[in-house]
Amino acid sequence: MVTAERALKGRPEPVYSVPETHAVLGTPLRGPWPEGTQVLHLAMGCFWGAEKEMWQLPGVVTTAAGYQGGYTENPTYDEVCSALTGHTETVLVAYDPERLPTAELLRHFWTLHDPTQGFRQGNDVGTQYRSAIFTTTEDQAELARTTRELYAPELRRNGYGDITTEIRPVEDAGTFWYAEDYHQQYLHKVPNGYCPVHATGVACPLPS
Repeated sequence: MVTAERALKGRPEPVYSVPETHAVLGTPLRGPWPEGTQVLHLAMGCFWGAEKEMWQLPGVVTTAAGYQGGYTENPTYDEVCSALTGHTETVLVAYDPERLPTAELLRHFWTLHDPTQGFRQGNDVGTQYRSAIFTTTEDQAELARTTRELYAPELRRNGYGDITTEIRPVEDAGTFWYAEDYHQQYLHKVPNGYCPVHATGVACPLPS
Protein backbone atom coordinates (compact mmCIF):
# COMPACT_ATOMS: atom_id res chain seq x y z
CA MET A 1 0.00 0.00 0.00
CA VAL A 2 1.31 3.41 -0.94
CA THR A 3 2.13 5.80 1.91
CA ALA A 4 0.84 9.36 2.18
CA GLU A 5 4.34 10.62 1.45
CA ARG A 6 4.61 8.63 -1.81
CA ALA A 7 1.02 9.12 -2.99
CA LEU A 8 0.14 11.32 -5.93
CA LYS A 9 -0.82 14.79 -4.74
CA GLY A 10 -3.83 15.22 -6.99
CA ARG A 11 -5.44 18.58 -7.67
CA PRO A 12 -7.82 21.05 -6.00
CA GLU A 13 -10.52 20.71 -8.70
CA PRO A 14 -11.84 17.69 -10.61
CA VAL A 15 -10.76 17.22 -14.22
CA TYR A 16 -14.02 15.62 -15.37
CA SER A 17 -17.75 16.12 -14.91
CA VAL A 18 -20.12 13.80 -13.03
CA PRO A 19 -23.78 13.30 -14.04
CA GLU A 20 -26.43 14.76 -11.77
CA THR A 21 -28.88 11.85 -12.01
CA HIS A 22 -28.72 8.07 -11.59
CA ALA A 23 -29.16 6.50 -15.04
CA VAL A 24 -31.38 3.70 -13.67
CA LEU A 25 -33.14 5.07 -10.59
CA GLY A 26 -33.55 8.65 -11.76
CA THR A 27 -32.45 9.98 -8.36
CA PRO A 28 -29.74 12.57 -7.61
CA LEU A 29 -26.23 11.13 -7.44
CA ARG A 30 -25.12 13.78 -4.93
CA GLY A 31 -28.40 14.47 -3.16
CA PRO A 32 -30.40 15.99 -1.70
CA TRP A 33 -32.15 12.77 -0.74
CA PRO A 34 -35.33 12.18 1.28
CA GLU A 35 -35.21 12.81 5.02
CA GLY A 36 -33.98 9.74 6.89
CA THR A 37 -31.72 8.54 4.06
CA GLN A 38 -28.43 7.08 5.29
CA VAL A 39 -25.20 6.67 3.33
CA LEU A 40 -22.77 3.75 3.53
CA HIS A 41 -19.66 3.37 1.37
CA LEU A 42 -18.82 -0.19 0.30
CA ALA A 43 -15.78 -1.53 -1.58
CA MET A 44 -15.84 -5.09 -2.89
CA GLY A 45 -13.66 -5.19 -5.98
CA CYS A 46 -14.53 -3.70 -9.38
CA PHE A 47 -17.19 -1.09 -8.74
CA TRP A 48 -19.14 -1.75 -11.95
CA GLY A 49 -20.63 -5.06 -10.79
CA ALA A 50 -20.82 -4.01 -7.16
CA GLU A 51 -22.83 -0.90 -8.00
CA LYS A 52 -25.30 -2.87 -10.13
CA GLU A 53 -25.94 -5.28 -7.25
CA MET A 54 -26.55 -2.36 -4.89
CA TRP A 55 -28.94 -0.35 -7.07
CA GLN A 56 -31.20 -3.42 -7.44
CA LEU A 57 -31.85 -3.71 -3.69
CA PRO A 58 -35.28 -2.50 -2.54
CA GLY A 59 -34.84 0.56 -0.33
CA VAL A 60 -31.78 1.92 -2.14
CA VAL A 61 -32.24 5.59 -3.03
CA THR A 62 -29.18 6.00 -5.21
CA THR A 63 -25.73 4.56 -5.87
CA ALA A 64 -22.53 5.98 -7.31
CA ALA A 65 -19.11 4.67 -8.25
CA GLY A 66 -16.10 6.41 -6.79
CA TYR A 67 -12.75 6.32 -5.06
CA GLN A 68 -12.13 6.43 -1.31
CA GLY A 69 -9.76 5.41 1.44
CA GLY A 70 -6.60 6.96 0.03
CA TYR A 71 -4.72 10.24 -0.15
CA THR A 72 -4.94 11.80 -3.62
CA GLU A 73 -7.37 14.69 -4.14
CA ASN A 74 -9.70 14.49 -7.14
CA PRO A 75 -8.03 11.37 -8.56
CA THR A 76 -8.65 9.93 -12.01
CA TYR A 77 -9.34 6.28 -12.77
CA ASP A 78 -5.89 5.82 -14.30
CA GLU A 79 -4.27 7.29 -11.20
CA VAL A 80 -6.25 5.00 -8.89
CA CYS A 81 -5.25 1.99 -11.02
CA SER A 82 -1.59 2.99 -10.69
CA ALA A 83 -1.77 2.06 -6.97
CA LEU A 84 -0.31 5.49 -6.19
CA THR A 85 -3.43 7.11 -4.69
CA GLY A 86 -4.27 4.62 -1.91
CA HIS A 87 -7.95 4.61 -2.89
CA THR A 88 -10.14 1.58 -3.35
CA GLU A 89 -12.98 1.37 -5.87
CA THR A 90 -16.00 2.22 -3.73
CA VAL A 91 -19.76 2.33 -4.16
CA LEU A 92 -21.73 5.03 -2.38
CA VAL A 93 -25.06 3.56 -1.26
CA ALA A 94 -27.77 5.99 -0.15
CA TYR A 95 -30.61 3.98 1.35
CA ASP A 96 -33.79 4.10 3.42
CA PRO A 97 -33.02 2.10 6.59
CA GLU A 98 -36.76 1.63 7.20
CA ARG A 99 -37.00 -0.37 3.96
CA LEU A 100 -33.46 -1.76 3.87
CA PRO A 101 -32.04 -2.25 7.37
CA THR A 102 -28.31 -1.62 7.63
CA ALA A 103 -27.66 -5.20 8.77
CA GLU A 104 -29.40 -6.53 5.65
CA LEU A 105 -27.38 -4.20 3.42
CA LEU A 106 -24.21 -5.45 5.09
CA ARG A 107 -25.31 -9.06 4.63
CA HIS A 108 -25.46 -8.42 0.90
CA PHE A 109 -22.05 -6.77 1.01
CA TRP A 110 -20.38 -9.71 2.74
CA THR A 111 -21.91 -12.36 0.50
CA LEU A 112 -21.41 -10.58 -2.84
CA HIS A 113 -17.60 -10.86 -2.74
CA ASP A 114 -14.73 -12.72 -1.11
CA PRO A 115 -13.63 -10.53 1.82
CA THR A 116 -10.57 -12.68 2.52
CA GLN A 117 -8.51 -11.87 -0.58
CA GLY A 118 -6.60 -8.78 0.50
CA PHE A 119 -5.56 -6.62 -2.44
CA ARG A 120 -7.60 -8.44 -5.07
CA GLN A 121 -10.94 -9.86 -6.15
CA GLY A 122 -10.59 -12.83 -8.46
CA ASN A 123 -8.40 -11.89 -11.42
CA ASP A 124 -8.50 -8.19 -10.50
CA VAL A 125 -5.30 -7.54 -8.56
CA GLY A 126 -4.27 -4.30 -6.87
CA THR A 127 -4.87 -2.18 -3.80
CA GLN A 128 -7.84 -0.54 -5.55
CA TYR A 129 -9.74 -3.83 -5.37
CA ARG A 130 -9.50 -4.31 -1.61
CA SER A 131 -12.59 -4.86 0.52
CA ALA A 132 -13.72 -1.99 2.77
CA ILE A 133 -16.64 -0.52 4.66
CA PHE A 134 -16.57 3.22 5.27
CA THR A 135 -19.29 4.17 7.74
CA THR A 136 -21.16 7.43 8.36
CA THR A 137 -22.83 6.54 11.68
CA GLU A 138 -21.76 4.72 14.83
CA ASP A 139 -24.64 2.26 14.35
CA GLN A 140 -23.25 1.33 10.94
CA ALA A 141 -19.77 0.88 12.41
CA GLU A 142 -21.07 -1.39 15.18
CA LEU A 143 -23.09 -3.49 12.73
CA ALA A 144 -20.11 -3.74 10.38
CA ARG A 145 -17.97 -5.13 13.18
CA THR A 146 -20.75 -7.42 14.43
CA THR A 147 -21.53 -8.90 11.03
CA ARG A 148 -17.80 -9.38 10.36
CA GLU A 149 -17.49 -11.41 13.56
CA LEU A 150 -20.56 -13.46 12.64
CA TYR A 151 -19.33 -14.13 9.11
CA ALA A 152 -15.70 -14.96 9.88
CA PRO A 153 -16.32 -18.45 11.37
CA GLU A 154 -18.71 -19.30 8.53
CA LEU A 155 -15.99 -18.53 6.01
CA ARG A 156 -13.39 -20.52 7.94
CA ARG A 157 -15.73 -23.50 8.11
CA ASN A 158 -15.90 -23.38 4.32
CA GLY A 159 -12.15 -23.28 3.76
CA TYR A 160 -11.56 -19.52 3.50
CA GLY A 161 -8.97 -17.50 5.36
CA ASP A 162 -9.30 -14.48 7.63
CA ILE A 163 -11.39 -11.48 6.62
CA THR A 164 -9.19 -8.63 5.36
CA THR A 165 -11.96 -6.02 5.04
CA GLU A 166 -11.04 -2.64 6.51
CA ILE A 167 -13.74 -0.90 8.52
CA ARG A 168 -13.30 2.82 9.04
CA PRO A 169 -15.48 5.89 9.58
CA VAL A 170 -15.54 8.29 6.63
CA GLU A 171 -13.84 10.88 8.83
CA ASP A 172 -10.79 8.62 8.69
CA ALA A 173 -11.26 7.17 5.19
CA GLY A 174 -11.58 10.62 3.66
CA THR A 175 -13.61 12.10 0.83
CA PHE A 176 -15.63 9.93 -1.52
CA TRP A 177 -14.48 11.12 -4.94
CA TYR A 178 -17.11 10.45 -7.60
CA ALA A 179 -15.73 8.49 -10.55
CA GLU A 180 -15.89 9.61 -14.16
CA ASP A 181 -19.21 9.77 -16.02
CA TYR A 182 -18.65 6.52 -17.94
CA HIS A 183 -18.15 4.56 -14.70
CA GLN A 184 -21.51 5.61 -13.25
CA GLN A 185 -24.04 2.77 -13.71
CA TYR A 186 -21.60 1.26 -16.20
CA LEU A 187 -23.34 -2.11 -16.53
CA HIS A 188 -26.61 -0.37 -17.38
CA LYS A 189 -24.88 1.59 -20.15
CA VAL A 190 -22.82 -1.43 -21.26
CA PRO A 191 -25.01 -4.46 -20.45
CA ASN A 192 -22.45 -6.97 -21.71
CA GLY A 193 -19.56 -5.33 -19.88
CA TYR A 194 -17.23 -7.57 -17.90
CA CYS A 195 -17.30 -7.16 -14.14
CA PRO A 196 -18.47 -10.23 -12.22
CA VAL A 197 -18.98 -10.28 -8.50
CA HIS A 198 -16.90 -12.88 -6.65
CA ALA A 199 -19.40 -14.32 -4.21
CA THR A 200 -18.20 -17.23 -2.07
CA GLY A 201 -21.62 -18.84 -1.76
CA VAL A 202 -21.27 -18.77 2.03
CA ALA A 203 -24.33 -17.35 3.83
CA CYS A 204 -23.87 -14.55 6.35
CA PRO A 205 -25.90 -14.72 9.58
CA LEU A 206 -27.72 -11.61 10.73
CA PRO A 207 -27.41 -10.25 14.29
CA SER A 208 -30.22 -11.48 16.53
